[in-house]
Amino acid sequence: MPQQVPRLLAVLAIAAGALLLARRLLIPETFGDLGHYRAAALDTIAARPIKFAGRQACAACHGAVDAKRVAGNHRGVACEICHGPAAAHAAAPMAGKPEIRRERALCLLCHAFNPSRPTGFPQVDSLTHNARIPCMTCHQPHAPEPPVTPRECSACHGGIARQKAVSHHATLPCTTCHEAPETHRQDPRSVRPTKPTARAFCGGCHSGMPEGGVIPQIDLQRHGQPYLCWQCHYPHHPEAGT
Repeated sequence: MPQQVPRLLAVLAIAAGALLLARRLLIPETFGDLGHYRAAALDTIAARPIKFAGRQACAACHGAVDAKRVAGNHRGVACEICHGPAAAHAAAPMAGKPEIRRERALCLLCHAFNPSRPTGFPQVDSLTHNARIPCMTCHQPHAPEPPVTPRECSACHGGIARQKAVSHHATLPCTTCHEAPETHRQDPRSVRPTKPTARAFCGGCHSGMPEGGVIPQIDLQRHGQPYLCWQCHYPHHPEAGT
């Protein structure tokens, strides 16, 4: 047997022993008993003091306010998200009161413009939208409908509006391609705007016009068949494909 083999076996034995020792020292005893975590952590977590009361506890005393919240656009926002943990207040109402935050920064945590937020979620540009004025000056927090129904689509569709503003479709009003009933402005989720469903809609501007104009023209019968135009061109920024 070559001389290197016993040495290699010794090295492997030492490494295996080191791994076993490391496992004993670094991995908690209860790890893996109930799953891929330390089972004793459940007892540690259960021993921590309860800080949150839950919506039901708030509604028990503040029923009118809760009913207004449930009927408004903040129906999915729990009371303690804005007012902080309220278990101590629920246990002894006169001993301490929840937070009543009035600064803009709280509302902007959710409503400052962020392109990663869902399309249609109300967002504002904090620098131009009533700067330095507390949001609750115009919006009742428990039912935050705007005092005036926004007329501009960008009030809810900021990401799309910013993208369209630097595209070839910048001068087109949104209603050129979308029919938005007045009900949509008042209750966006109840009525959705329409969207084009056929190639002929885009062809209204991009097919059949005289040559030499500023609008690109194509032959609908040969160009991109059988695909819909928006399968290759994003309507809000319709740059030509390669």
